[in-house]
Amino acid sequence: MGVVVNDDIDDLLRRTSRSFYLSLGTLPDQIRNQVGLLYLLARVADTIADTGENPELLIGMLDCYAEAVQGKSDDIDLNSIADLQENHDEGVLLKSVSEVITAFTCTEDVDRELMLRCLLVIISGQRLDIERFGTKSSEIGILESDEELDDYTYRVAGSVGEFWTEISLSRLIGDESLDVERMLRLGIRFGKALQMINILRDIPSDLSIGRCYIPKDRLSERGLGPSDLLNPDSMSSFMGLYSEYLDLACDHLDCAEEYISIIPRRYRSLRLSCLLPVVIGRRTITLLRGGNVLAPGEPIKIGRRSIGLILLQCKLAVRSKWYEKRLLSAGRLVSTRE
Repeated sequence: MGVVVNDDIDDLLRRTSRSFYLSLGTLPDQIRNQVGLLYLLARVADTIADTGENPELLIGMLDCYAEAVQGKSDDIDLNSIADLQENHDEGVLLKSVSEVITAFTCTEDVDRELMLRCLLVIISGQRLDIERFGTKSSEIGILESDEELDDYTYRVAGSVGEFWTEISLSRLIGDESLDVERMLRLGIRFGKALQMINILRDIPSDLSIGRCYIPKDRLSERGLGPSDLLNPDSMSSFMGLYSEYLDLACDHLDCAEEYISIIPRRYRSLRLSCLLPVVIGRRTITLLRGGNVLAPGEPIKIGRRSIGLILLQCKLAVRSKWYEKRLLSAGRLVSTRE
């Protein structure tokens, strides 16, 4: 894989991006660096938003970061919060933010404009998170409605699906007669699918930092509040609503599959980079349906060995239309409620 920033920062990308790095490694050369660089830029914003207990300070740092990436200021120093990171790699990333921004400013104008537009939407989502929830606290903040949830998933992930589509069309498949508006709409749903799965998998860890992304009005309909989700025994009461949100994630993944079907089959690498998170997402939903997500301990997730097998299956699928159809059909079957 080509160099995104430099060898050291690229190694950080590998260590901090987890399963996303698999998709990144399968991307075509024409767009791999832009997607990888956007990930690093977004990870900086996410790390800022999740650090410390002073919301005003974090909002100020996010605003300074937004100004720096827009070229309005070159005064960006995140060392004070870098030292607070429990994850060493994230601390190093914050200390290296100037190098990441420099790499960003050296990209071509068209690419930089697309990345910046997406990044500012992501930063707005992180900023809104701090305004809503504050920082790590014993008091649990909560979203009010499905509309707020949908807005949040767009800002932090749907916008990435939008960018992914725009950069792919700009750099790779722009000469094809494709329905751009349809692809953009489906790309947004693709991003929302992956974020919904994260939210539905990470309920205990989000609650531990005072954040509940399951809307208040939907919990109230079932006589529940956010504090009830701290009790694993509440799963029986929560399961109906939880299943509805898993169904929503499946609906979003249906759009992701439609998105993949639009990409001409000769763009194997691009199709592979999209197919991989869809298959992983379906299998994660299957595990979430069968477990108690409120139980403490390790989050429900697919093991590394299974991820390796899925990657192999996806590589075969992009070479065989029949096998791809079979793989996706099997995923829909096991992830959808009977």
